[in-house]
Amino acid sequence: MAEREDNLPAPAPQPAAGASGGGFGAFGGKAMHRLGLASKRGDLGFALGVVLILVVLILPLPPWLLDICLAVSITFSVLVLMVAIFIEKPVEFSSFPLVLLIGTLMRLSLNLASTRLILSEGHKGTAAAGHVIEAFGGFIMGGNFVIGVIVFIILVIVNFVVITKGSGRIAEVSARFTLDALPGKQMAIDADLSAGLIDEADARRRREALTEESSFFGAMDGASKFVRGDAIAGLLITGINVIAGMIIGMAQNDLTFKAAADMYTRLTVGDGLVSQIPALIVSVAAGIMVSKGGLNESTDKALFSQMGNMPKALGLSSALAVALALLPGTPMFPFLLIGAASGAGAYYIGRNQKTIAANVAAEAEKAARPPAQAPEEPISTALKIDNIRLELGYGLLTLINENGNYRLTDQIRALRRALATEMGFVMPSVRIQDNMQLAANQYVIHVKEVEAGHGDLRPNMLLVMDPRGDEIGVPGEKTVEPTFGLPAKWVDVGHREEAMFRGYTVVDPPTVITTHLTEVVREAMSDLLSYTETQKLLDELDKEHQKLVAEVIPTQITVSGMQRVLQNLLTERVSIRDLPTILEGVSEACAHTRNITLITEHVRSRLARQLCDAYADPSGVVTLVTLSPAWEQSFADTIIGQGEDRQLAMPPSQLQEFISRVRQAFEGFARQGETPVLLTSPSIRPFVRSIVERFRPVTVIMSQNEIHPKAKIRTLGQI
Repeated sequence: MAEREDNLPAPAPQPAAGASGGGFGAFGGKAMHRLGLASKRGDLGFALGVVLILVVLILPLPPWLLDICLAVSITFSVLVLMVAIFIEKPVEFSSFPLVLLIGTLMRLSLNLASTRLILSEGHKGTAAAGHVIEAFGGFIMGGNFVIGVIVFIILVIVNFVVITKGSGRIAEVSARFTLDALPGKQMAIDADLSAGLIDEADARRRREALTEESSFFGAMDGASKFVRGDAIAGLLITGINVIAGMIIGMAQNDLTFKAAADMYTRLTVGDGLVSQIPALIVSVAAGIMVSKGGLNESTDKALFSQMGNMPKALGLSSALAVALALLPGTPMFPFLLIGAASGAGAYYIGRNQKTIAANVAAEAEKAARPPAQAPEEPISTALKIDNIRLELGYGLLTLINENGNYRLTDQIRALRRALATEMGFVMPSVRIQDNMQLAANQYVIHVKEVEAGHGDLRPNMLLVMDPRGDEIGVPGEKTVEPTFGLPAKWVDVGHREEAMFRGYTVVDPPTVITTHLTEVVREAMSDLLSYTETQKLLDELDKEHQKLVAEVIPTQITVSGMQRVLQNLLTERVSIRDLPTILEGVSEACAHTRNITLITEHVRSRLARQLCDAYADPSGVVTLVTLSPAWEQSFADTIIGQGEDRQLAMPPSQLQEFISRVRQAFEGFARQGETPVLLTSPSIRPFVRSIVERFRPVTVIMSQNEIHPKAKIRTLGQI
């Protein structure tokens, strides 16, 4: 518990020379002065405070300083009790276990300091250990040390047997139940987040509150042992002080048995009371803290609202008090007073409850009347669609909750960041919801309300695939990988090591969905790039590029035209992250044409370095397959129209021959382990691409203008 400067006692004048503990006076004055300077910083002040508590265990304290420390201990315990009463939730006082530890350490150090004074100076009188201990011993004992001993023993029994033991048991049970309920509460938070009932910030706050609650009750389970140990230590220290003090008084200071017993018992009981009363107060505070675990209001509000809201209970209590007052020999006044007060409380509370019930009935009657016709829900709400929606069968709902390190929602967040980094495309948020009409282990991916992919998973198994295409030698259930249609097997988690040792590809169910979602989004990027998203990309460019945006848009091209250019690039999976270069290319092209296709081709030539780097093999070489001059001429001759009306009018037989040649050539290169780029002239590249993408969508088509001068190329053949 960090202490501020104003919470520390001011340095007191040093005692006269020869006074008890005078050796500590100079040290204590200097230490308090340094503490006053250091406490301007809370962390240093707290550290010095703990060190001073430990110093008290070693060095003797003068009586005047012991009085101040005992007063601080009592006041500190009352402060802890008041905070425990007024807080509404236990986690609001999450530092209570630390406070309990510091308070216990402080009381034990003061016990040791007072013990040192009692045993060394007790023969000089009842003020040998300070006036606080003398006052408590004289007031409680009333001149009879037997009474003081009995009162002290009763306080120890109340603290140790009743309060401490009960508080420790409640803390233990609360910690166990809180930790057992932790997984269910986490799943509830994730379910609310997936259903859209809360956002990421609310989910994060609820998770932090849940973690803080579990940590608090776990710490309270252990901290309750401090109070129990403090009570035992106080009892032992008191016994040691009485016995050792009498021995020292009679053997070393020549006191009679009666004088030694009276003197040392008075001092010891006073010391025990001064230490046990703060310990009892802190024990009560600990009991209140762990007992109000289910409350969401302060202690007084909870008690008065729950106990004082039962007029029948108050009425019966009043009747019993009046009956006791009428018994022969029983004092009538106190019971009649209590009975009258309880009866008046029952009457007024009952009348208030009837008034409230009448108001509620009136409100219910008013609500039961036929309501005025509600305004019709705007038709626009029915037109809203989800850009991307993932529907899960009820058997896959565990994938959106904590599942080791592979939570589906975390992987989707990572996918959005990866797409933004790689493609410059901000993927829309994915809405995840359950669909009871699906099979238990089935999932469906929708893009703008149209099904774009589906699959069937085994939540507690692993999907194993062989990259070589051979038969999988691990026992399991045969299936087909949903993204690429590859043969695979669902195997038990225990076969993970064996499958990885054999060189198989092993993925878990969340990764299967994420991979499928990645491919679906890559194919639909051009459709998902809306006018609003395009405008947002332009607005979020750095400040130094905003002048370029202002010169190009809308004077040279509109936002819609820019959207179409970016969509054309994303259709061929060209990254649009280098948006300033794209804008420069658009500006250059718009000086000669307004044709979106021609503008896109010019932009691709400006991105030549990026394209060559993206399609190069691991050694940095771009492998090419060129289009023969005959086919180049055939395409050029069959393009008809001008401007936006240009289109390909190749005869079907010739078109079929071209498709066969391309398929045959690329399948041959694939068998050799090559994935070349088809190279054409700039004028026919869009038309070649429009044909090839229908039967080989993964084949990259580039023009000569898109080959960077410094790129390394290797030609494999010609079509």
